[in-house]
Amino acid sequence: MGDNSLRSELISLAIRLAAGGIFTYFSVKWMIKAMDPNSSTIDASRRKAEDLLRRLGINYPVELTDHEMRIATLFVPPEDCINPDEIGGHDSLWAEVNDRVILPLALMARSKANGDRLSSLVSPPPGVLLYGPPGCGKTLMARAIAKSANARFLNLDLSILTDKWYGESQKLTSALFSVAVKFQPTIIFIDEIDSFLRNRSSNDHESTAIMKAQFMTLWDGFASGNNEIMVLGATNRREDVDEAILRRMPTQFKVPMPSSRSRAQILEKILEGEYVSNKIDYLGVASDAEHFAGSDLREACRMAALIRIRKDLKASRSARKQEFAQNPIQEADLREAVLKMKCDVATRSRRADIVSEFSRYVEESYGAFVNDANNSSTSPSQSDCEVASGTESKTPCEVDAPPLD
Repeated sequence: MGDNSLRSELISLAIRLAAGGIFTYFSVKWMIKAMDPNSSTIDASRRKAEDLLRRLGINYPVELTDHEMRIATLFVPPEDCINPDEIGGHDSLWAEVNDRVILPLALMARSKANGDRLSSLVSPPPGVLLYGPPGCGKTLMARAIAKSANARFLNLDLSILTDKWYGESQKLTSALFSVAVKFQPTIIFIDEIDSFLRNRSSNDHESTAIMKAQFMTLWDGFASGNNEIMVLGATNRREDVDEAILRRMPTQFKVPMPSSRSRAQILEKILEGEYVSNKIDYLGVASDAEHFAGSDLREACRMAALIRIRKDLKASRSARKQEFAQNPIQEADLREAVLKMKCDVATRSRRADIVSEFSRYVEESYGAFVNDANNSSTSPSQSDCEVASGTESKTPCEVDAPPLD
């Protein structure tokens, strides 16, 4: 009897200890999760990342950290990328992009599949920069590059990297490249790259400077060798991008404002599949749309469609009909839309020209000043100071100060 009661007590004690341990484990785990300020973000990122990975066709298990999960949510599904033939007006530029970017990516993919070694002379560039005026199709071209190269497109959201908690930005920057390696071939796209990797100065915040330095270090490490990783940037302010970043982007393409013939091609692409008249002179409309970028032409087409509907509604009211018959978009509708937008586009174009000329003037003047300062190895002579001050009675480097009020 004594042995049985002792055994029962021991079993009961073991059960209580096990239950207490399990309860303590889950309680502490719940408390840690409740105290973590990023727990809700991590859970949402994990669900979104798992859904995206399924849409990307990744069925094998991939181990991802919490930071990598947040980065994985930035992948763009393949159906959201576009084919090159959907972009109008950049045929010659696309041919150059195909030769210098897409072909090397295809060669690297084939060499890795066959186990061959690819010459560094035909390897894809570590970075590509698309620059030019806004609205000319840089983002569309980036998506077309990813689809043509059969690469996964990671559209970097800069707000994710700039976390409010100290040290998180560095972890997310590291996770960016580790995710790119796990899901290569990967194109990391940074739109408006000048806002993130602009010229560095001593006034930069410590965390921002560390993040930029870490980004460039990881870029050199991962986007080299046999890794199929490419950083693709787009900007309309190339002069604001840091020189160290431009060095890491040896392949650069200017996406210019479309010519008259290119504008006609863009109009045809936009209106392809729409209910339009077959008697539209696209080249004539494009000639009227001078200084229009691709985004302006799309807005003009949208406005032309609304103009057509407004005219049809007005005609139906005049005929006292309950329903109106929608007619195809006419050339007159397009010309009216272009005419309405022309003033705003011309004003913006003149403003951009003025800013560009001023920036070029400042850059040239500053460059000449720096060169003169570097070339001068001695202090200015007395004659130089006399000429600068406009008098011969001043001591070296002495000039008159403005009168005080």
